[in-house]
Amino acid sequence: MEYTIYKLEFQTGVHFGTGALDDGAYIFHADQLFSAMYIEALKLGKAQNFYEAVKAGNLLLSDALPYIDKQYLIPKPMIYVQTDRQGESKQKKAYKKLKYLPVEKIDEFLTGNMNLESDPMRGFGQMQQQTMAHVRKDEDTLPYRVGTFYYAPGCGLYVIIAYQSDEELYLAEELLESLSYTGIGGKKNSGMGKFQFRKGKPSPELEKRLCEKSSKNILISTALPMESELEIALEGASYLLEKRSGFVASVDYAPEWRKKKDLYVFAPGSCFVNRFSGDIYDVSDGGNHAVYRYAKALFLGV
Repeated sequence: MEYTIYKLEFQTGVHFGTGALDDGAYIFHADQLFSAMYIEALKLGKAQNFYEAVKAGNLLLSDALPYIDKQYLIPKPMIYVQTDRQGESKQKKAYKKLKYLPVEKIDEFLTGNMNLESDPMRGFGQMQQQTMAHVRKDEDTLPYRVGTFYYAPGCGLYVIIAYQSDEELYLAEELLESLSYTGIGGKKNSGMGKFQFRKGKPSPELEKRLCEKSSKNILISTALPMESELEIALEGASYLLEKRSGFVASVDYAPEWRKKKDLYVFAPGSCFVNRFSGDIYDVSDGGNHAVYRYAKALFLGV
């Protein structure tokens, strides 16, 4: 597989849902990116091509992860670390609080020598509550608050695309370009989530980790092994499970809004001895067509 990186430079605030409208996240997962790109592929008449490329493992997506200037950050590995300052409560709290770290700091983190006096995410951006109005015919206007994240200058999200041939890469770029005008996340009709995307230059360390298979492999996408892979994948693994749910964004699916089936997947940062492929799962629940949840795996070797 070949790898390329795209930086998403957001022109507006973003709302990536956490279950509460007045709150939000500053990253989004690979399954959200796949769903958004699939909708764009439907508009362009290329949905089947996109689905088949991803299903076959010829086109893979990472989560959208933070970057700060030229520094790429990755999820904190779910590996127990014995620090040389283990007794210091401040250091222990800093390790526990840490969510993302620069890819160049992996070895320092794993040996317990990473300096955490300065939070790697400091200055990344800020969450604000934006007041909006819900206008209903012949009734009073109802105000409500939306959690909106604004990235600081020089900060944003990056996505890693793994591809088998230029054909898959060109398709991914076409869909990302279309999506950049539509926007991603919630409240797109209010102008949120629009971005410019451009190729980023991967650092030598990130490039090395992507190509390196190891006895410890960090998951950088939400993923779920196929049934035939599950037993082997769990050997020696350290992981968290995350529930993925939501509503179906299709007017053709049912006369009313319906929820997708819940799917429990491994969270990014989970660590595995044995790599697995994962799959795309149908999470429809009695509607008029299939609804796909992306759960393919992309790893960094450590």
